[in-house]
Amino acid sequence: MENVKDIHYRRQVKERSVLFEISRILDTSTDLQHAITPVLNVLAEQLNMKRGTVTLLNRQSGELQIEAAHGLSVKQQNLGRYSPGEGIVGRVINSGEAEIIPDISDNPDFLDKTRARGELRGTRIAFICVPIKIEGRVIGSLSIDREHSGKADFDSDENFLTIAGSMIAQAVKVRRRVQEEKDRNEELQKKLEHRFTPANIIGKSNAMREVFELIEQVAGSNATVLIRGESGTGKELAAQAIHYSSPRAHMPFIKVNCAALPESVIESELFGHEKGAFTSAIASRKGRFELANGGTIFLDEIGDLSPMTQVKLLRVLQEKEFERVGGTETLKISVRVIAATNRPLEQMMEKGEFREDLYYRLNVFPVNMPPLRDRKSDIILLADSFTEKYALMNNKEVKRISTPAIELLMSYHWPGNVRELENCIERAVLLAFDGVIHGHLLPPSLQSAESTGSTVVTGLSAALERLENEMLIDALKSSRGNMAAAARMLDITERKMGLRVAKYGIKLKKYSN
Repeated sequence: MENVKDIHYRRQVKERSVLFEISRILDTSTDLQHAITPVLNVLAEQLNMKRGTVTLLNRQSGELQIEAAHGLSVKQQNLGRYSPGEGIVGRVINSGEAEIIPDISDNPDFLDKTRARGELRGTRIAFICVPIKIEGRVIGSLSIDREHSGKADFDSDENFLTIAGSMIAQAVKVRRRVQEEKDRNEELQKKLEHRFTPANIIGKSNAMREVFELIEQVAGSNATVLIRGESGTGKELAAQAIHYSSPRAHMPFIKVNCAALPESVIESELFGHEKGAFTSAIASRKGRFELANGGTIFLDEIGDLSPMTQVKLLRVLQEKEFERVGGTETLKISVRVIAATNRPLEQMMEKGEFREDLYYRLNVFPVNMPPLRDRKSDIILLADSFTEKYALMNNKEVKRISTPAIELLMSYHWPGNVRELENCIERAVLLAFDGVIHGHLLPPSLQSAESTGSTVVTGLSAALERLENEMLIDALKSSRGNMAAAARMLDITERKMGLRVAKYGIKLKKYSN
């Protein structure tokens, strides 16, 4: 006959084995709900458990609900919902203290919400419920029904369930952190997907994303904006994006190219004139500022304004008022000013060519447009857009840009920026004859021996070789370096394909990825 010590030792060994199995289940399963049910099954075997439930607190609704169960049907499990403090489960979760009910039939606090105990009437059933805690905070409970004859060791059961509950708590903690991180990533992804992008500007590069963020920040205000950047970078498009994303979007957007207006007429153009103000002033005329009242005026090439006009512009920025040329009436206006320049205003100030006080009035919110060479990832997006635009405009069907042409576009340094790229694509669309923009259709300034794989020679033979080399590369790119497939595309034999690949020194590995 076994003594108490042997029984206790055997129980400890079995409990360690069960806890190890519980740990293994929780570690190997990524889904908490699917992991807890096997854990309850293991507990059922160890503790002669008829039923077991893990009830967790719903952080959104504040309701307690059964997360997983052993010995309950899905319908019964769905009935297991409690308000905080309701029944024994609610009381344990509220107090954070375990409770043992030796006989549920004698306890009025046992609610039997799942309606699962009726089938065992006349049987003594104990209910043991322990809290599940994370860092001292109760998040749920682990409870079991245990049939017994009155001699059960409930304290040992409680201790064992407490250990199992702490293991479940750790699993809940880890999975909640994983879920929270996943939710944060999804939220961030949604924000990234719905980040502000002006409808009139193409670009996904980091450099352009910074510009878009600045436009979004300033659009809703009335702040004066100074857009800096090389010629052809899209300064006017940025100005339009600011205006049409602002509360003034329904009001006028007036553009003025300060470099295009002669010195003799620029004051009249900006501020208007009265009849008889000068020889050709046969009638009163509103200036651009007056026409832009309530909206936005875009002063392009602001660095080309004369010193006298700079003084008058400064007054408009400071006082929001002006007089027409030849007039005495002071006109009040509400106009947002967006200026742009590709000139070094700071150097011009040092030379006395640009007023320092005007510079600081204009430079309230600077936006720098990056050159195309700093946003290489946008080149293909822009080229595709311009191809579609000019194909439609010229009633031509241009389906794609060849691989050698793309390589030329990507390797060029684009001193004329987006404007130069647009002109190149427009020219290529007009010259395209087979629905494809080939490299040889791009301007001579873009051509290079390295990108085309040919030597720099002239004449019909050289031109044909360049075209042949380009078609070979294009076919190999489409077939991922498969010469047989490329030969079929070009309607030549595999032997001829091999000879031509060898002739031009084309590296197949380059196109096999």
